Amino acid sequence: MKVAFAGTPEFAAAALEAILAAGFEVPLVLTQPDRPAGRGMQLQPSPVKQVAVAAGIPVHQPDKLRTPEQQAPLAAAGADVLVVAAYGIILPQAVLDMPRLGCLNIHASLLPRWRGAAPIHRAIQAGDLQTGITIMQMDAGLDTGPMLMTRSTPILADDTTGSLHDRLAAIGSELIVAALQALPRGLAATPQPPDGVSYAAKIGKAEANIDWSRPAVDIERAIRAFNPFPGAVASLSGTPVKLWRARVIDAGGAPGQVLLAEGAGVIVACGEGALCVTELQKPGGRRLAAADFLRGMPIAEGTRFD
Repeated sequence: MKVAFAGTPEFAAAALEAILAAGFEVPLVLTQPDRPAGRGMQLQPSPVKQVAVAAGIPVHQPDKLRTPEQQAPLAAAGADVLVVAAYGIILPQAVLDMPRLGCLNIHASLLPRWRGAAPIHRAIQAGDLQTGITIMQMDAGLDTGPMLMTRSTPILADDTTGSLHDRLAAIGSELIVAALQALPRGLAATPQPPDGVSYAAKIGKAEANIDWSRPAVDIERAIRAFNPFPGAVASLSGTPVKLWRARVIDAGGAPGQVLLAEGAGVIVACGEGALCVTELQKPGGRRLAAADFLRGMPIAEGTRFD
């Protein structure tokens, strides 16, 4: 069975590596165009392209898949199925109809909850107790297609988007191989239930600005959800400070007020309760434990975050 692949970031690269390791023939890889990155802003290939090039697989990098010319390499590849994982480009109906066994998507949630672009962030932010991977048959809707396989995993109290991403990438890699192996034998598809639908909107950088009037439990979840991207930001005397780790404690004060700043953490009052922030980062600096951060940027008790 020929398996074409479309994906861009690390999450997708892990799946492509698993498909190759399972022995499937991959005639073509689709990924987004190279983007400038790093201090020198040099063009960098996506993680998926790096895996494909290392394996000697032809790579196609259109910015869209709307025209016959943009679709031509996929049509010529003669793939039986197209696997899609965090590709970032909408597939028109002509592409969905191209492979004889359709297009399979590796989605990082238990559908129909958290359809859309940022399911891992939103699950943590919402305080969900579990999430998982859904292998679905793609249709023209936004993550609305019938489900082929699912596997759940708990969201741990200290999970960040980074840690949960890595766990889900491993699950997705195993599950897509199992789905591909079962597909020729007639893998049954189950329609998504009509209840429990929610949408995971793309993360905007403005969301990362902390609103200290919110309950401490909500802010703590946001800090974990925005780790490693885009990073939760609090402004102190006009200086943006990124907060990477915190825990909820039983204390109170004016929202944003620093109640205590010592080696164990910076305690900040919230709308309800308080946070003990244990890992921070100033502009141009590294992530630091609270004690190391305070040596370079002391914070006086009573100071208030903007």
